[in-house]
Amino acid sequence: MGRYAQVICGPAGAGKSTFCRTVQLHCEATKRVTHVVNLDPAADKVEYQVSMDIRELITVDDVMEELGYGPNGALVYCMEYLIQNSEWLEEQLGGFEDDYLIFDMPGQIELYSHLGVVPRLCATLQRLGYNMCAVYLLDSHFLSDAGKFLSGTAQALSAMIHLELPHVNIISKMDLLPNAQEHPEIYEKYFDTDVPTLLNEMQSNTPKRFHRMNEALANVIDEYSMVSFLPFDPHDEESISLVLQHIDHSIQFGEDEEPLEPKERNTDEGYL
Repeated sequence: MGRYAQVICGPAGAGKSTFCRTVQLHCEATKRVTHVVNLDPAADKVEYQVSMDIRELITVDDVMEELGYGPNGALVYCMEYLIQNSEWLEEQLGGFEDDYLIFDMPGQIELYSHLGVVPRLCATLQRLGYNMCAVYLLDSHFLSDAGKFLSGTAQALSAMIHLELPHVNIISKMDLLPNAQEHPEIYEKYFDTDVPTLLNEMQSNTPKRFHRMNEALANVIDEYSMVSFLPFDPHDEESISLVLQHIDHSIQFGEDEEPLEPKERNTDEGYL
């Protein structure tokens, strides 16, 4: 068996830690071993069982106190410090041979749009032999408005281009949306990123002076034609399983396992 990893990305409040906890519990229930790694140095507490924690190396509070940085600058400093001390990371990961890791990342959006620290982290993990997938979470409240959703889609597209990893985009907190269970077809235009329909809605709700800007944003998303979303309801086992299947497929999880040898048949006693 190889080494596999999910890198859980997305803006603050998107439900990354809840996603990690939900997947961890689901895997435990199905007798599958996973380990969750906290790489958020600003986390006050985590909701899952932690196997490795960046806060043992450095925290945002320590940087703010010692260097006088603000919270955003301190978080970026912590991530840079992690990369500069990659031997600590490699030592921590050394105990997880042939394991499936889930990396819970910070919620600072510029880490996934233009700063180089997360791509360098991913390159380090790939060098250590991990098959990786970026999982980008977008809160379901983005589905309340077409303009808001297209801006979130642009964020996801930026992360896909910047990280250069197999990518699964997820709409989290689907359990909080009205009618999501009874009438899921209402939200299909968002999951499939139906840009023309969403653009028409956005144009009808914004002043005319913004229409050309709206069209330019929509054209960028439409021309790349890379972004679609999976709905994620943490209380729905079918939803959890479907998302995990997509992630496993993107990192080729289990494909290196040897097939079982067929049993020989004994005509008198059945299979041996």
